Amino acid sequence: MATLSVVSVHSPVNRRALRQFLRNPAGIAGLIILLLTVAMAVIAPWLFPGDPLDMVASPLLAPFTDPAWPLGTDAMGRDLAAGIFHGARVSLLIGLGATLIGLLLGSLVGSLSGYFGGSVDYLLMRITTLFQTMPAFLLVIIILAISTPTVTLITLSIGATTWPTIARLVRAEFRTLRGSDFVLAARCQGFSSAHIIFREMLPNALPAIVVTSSVMVASAILMEAALSFLGLGDPNVVSWGFLIGSGREMLRTAWYLTAEPGVALVITLLGLNLLGDALNDAFNPRLSDQ
Repeated sequence: MATLSVVSVHSPVNRRALRQFLRNPAGIAGLIILLLTVAMAVIAPWLFPGDPLDMVASPLLAPFTDPAWPLGTDAMGRDLAAGIFHGARVSLLIGLGATLIGLLLGSLVGSLSGYFGGSVDYLLMRITTLFQTMPAFLLVIIILAISTPTVTLITLSIGATTWPTIARLVRAEFRTLRGSDFVLAARCQGFSSAHIIFREMLPNALPAIVVTSSVMVASAILMEAALSFLGLGDPNVVSWGFLIGSGREMLRTAWYLTAEPGVALVITLLGLNLLGDALNDAFNPRLSDQ
């Protein structure tokens, strides 16, 4: 039975993928970086209670000059350590939320387009092309410029502009898979199109989706930082982009205002890319155990 053959390989495939991942030091490093970033976001309210935008000390305290403010303060006397920890919450929330929206929309459009083909494929790909002709960052700026920027709106805006990449990727994978033996066997057994798409074909497209998802999270975090840098972020929250933007006019006299949140941003993006590459290698069925 086609269903039994698919289920029977899940356990050894998962074990092989886990072994492959644990052998990849870059992937382990990326996972550790991501876990540390998540830990920063989780403990931020307990480690730095209160509003990170509050003025709590003298302005422009250099790092490591006062134990109470180890990373220094900005031009308004706000604690940079509190801003960086709370900024991790905003970056991860927007990055993961926007990616989830993009994955749901893109996977749905791409799977329907690649599976059915014909007029369905033509219509969905024309819609996808229409979205791709508009610069994603410019479209997000327009959406935020005509409304009040909030974390929810920023997340929805970024997610709504990043799905075409996943849609085309999933479509290509489905066009390759729809002639496979396991798909033909499932059709012969009378399985519905929904079952074949989501239970048989979509799991086989996961390796490509996984590595692209990590890039999408990184891109969403960068886009949010750029929006905050331009003053289009949520004014009620602090983010890494906001911190970088607030210190750009004092690069020569107070370099740490942009360097500290910039380093946090770069390290997080590095971890996401390392993790994505390692997961792609681990779940790639063409790789054999060595």
